[in-house]
Formats: sequence, C-alpha cells, structure tokens
Amino acid sequence: MNTALLFMITVFIWGTSWLAVAWQIGEVPILTSIFYRFALAALLMFAGLLALKRLTLPAQWRYIVLQALCLFSVNIVAFYYATAYIPSGLVAVIFSLASILNAVNARFIYGDQIARRVVLAAFFGVTGLGFIFWQSLALSFDTDTLKGVGLAMLGTFLFSLGNMVSRKNTSLGISPATAIAWGMAIAAVFLLALMSVTGDQLVVPSKFSYVAALIYLALFSSVIGFTTYLVLVARIGSAKAGYATVVFPVVALLLSTFAEGFEWTIPAIVGVSLILVGNLVMFARAKDGSALRVLKRTGFPWTSTKVQLDQHTLR
Repeated sequence: MNTALLFMITVFIWGTSWLAVAWQIGEVPILTSIFYRFALAALLMFAGLLALKRLTLPAQWRYIVLQALCLFSVNIVAFYYATAYIPSGLVAVIFSLASILNAVNARFIYGDQIARRVVLAAFFGVTGLGFIFWQSLALSFDTDTLKGVGLAMLGTFLFSLGNMVSRKNTSLGISPATAIAWGMAIAAVFLLALMSVTGDQLVVPSKFSYVAALIYLALFSSVIGFTTYLVLVARIGSAKAGYATVVFPVVALLLSTFAEGFEWTIPAIVGVSLILVGNLVMFARAKDGSALRVLKRTGFPWTSTKVQLDQHTLR
C-alpha cells in the first residue's frame, strides 16, 4: 500500500477514535474498557493471521513484552487518567510532542541524525495545536493539573519508546502484524492483572453505543490503526511517522464540528494552518535538504512557490 495512503488512514482512524472513547465513559470502569478493547483486538489479530496462515512466534519475546507495555497498556491508561485532571485539548498538545520525542529517542538509541526539517515541522505542528487549544492551556498549575500533565507526558514518552521498540522488532525480522497480535494479547493479560489490584470489575456493558464504540476501537483504532502506523515507522522512520500525532487532532476537530457543534475561531484557523505548513515542511522535497528552503517552498509567509510532495520520501 502507498505510504501516503497509510499516513492518511492512520490520521483519519486515530482522529475519529476520540468519539468512540467518549461513548465508553461512565458505564464501565476505565481499566475494564481498555482491557476489553485490547483483548478483542488481540483476538481479531490472531483470527486474521490464522486465516492468512501468517501466525508465527516472535524471535524475541522481551521486545514484544516491552512493546505491549509501551503501546497497548500503560501509555493508554496514562492518557485516559490524564483527561480526568486536565482538558483533552491539553492532552492532545502534549501527545503531539511525540513527533519531537521520536526524533530525540532515535538519536540516542539508534544514532539517527535529527533532521532540521523534522524539528521545524514539529515546531509548527505543536505551535498550531497550541493555537487551537489555547483556552485549555490557560490553567492554574495546582496539584491536579500537575498530575494530569505528568500522566500525559508519561503516556507520550512511553508511546515514543514503543516506536523505538517497534523498530527493534522489525530489525529482528518480526513483522508489525505479528508484534501487534502478541503485544496486544500480553497487554490484555497485564491489564487484567492490574484490574485485580485496583478492584475494577468485568462489567457487562448494556448500551449499544458502548458495544459499537468497543468494536470500532478494537478493529479500527487498534488493529488497523496500529498496524498502519507501525508499518509507517518501519518505512519512513519514527520521526516522520510520529507527525501523525500532530495531524489527527485536526480530524477530531472537523468531526467535532458536526457532532458537537465546535465553532471555528481565528486562533483555531491559524492553528490548523500552522499544522498544515508543518506537514508540508515534513514531507516536501528540497534538493539541498535545507529546512529553510523547504519552508520557503510552502509559501509561508514569504513566497507562493508551489510545493511538490516527495513521493519517494513518503514511500
């Protein structure tokens, strides 16, 4: 599948997931909901791999376990509980820092060079989200706020570390689908053990909206979303793939316009424009590799030169 299409699928699926998450709040404890999500996702992954006759045992289990903790359990729990202390908009802004953390972690763990265009694109993206959620950023930093920020930062760091572990699994010859299937199964077992500690019960949901949301989160957000994203990490690197965390809140806002009556303000329009500029900076072609040259090619704000997307870079 074309890499540009993979990127768009990932952004669209994760951008629409927030609505499904919102439908799950209230009836079932948070940990139980996350357990249901990844237990069902693991079953779907195993069924699919068995049908395709591609279910295999990983060459190394320790990295599968680490990926399970970083991508499919502890980080998700951290994000869910962070929203109990701070607005979801601020969580989105913090999560977008994964685009920077991926570049930094890849530098320290794998020795990758940090491209200037990655830093510049991340700057535009994070700044754009800051404009969109500027009201959420105006907080008094009390104890609860600090807890929320800390949990969101923990979830973002673990997500980025999971990206690094995924690269390691790929280098060991483990396909993303195999790593995801076993990782989600291990995550489900871990979450079940965590529930026994916290006392959360296996509540049987009764609302159709909850069940529909669970199926969407398991099949689309988890099975398809994580598969397309980790394939992106393997193809174009963790830094570029991580920019999806900046773009998908824009999809969430577009959906919120119709589902919740979100009103577009000037700061929101400016924010989205900055995110789009960051996207162009990340993926536009520049013969000399200069981040400044790429920025000028976007036409923001000095020139209106047409930007040509680099299909070779995306692939």
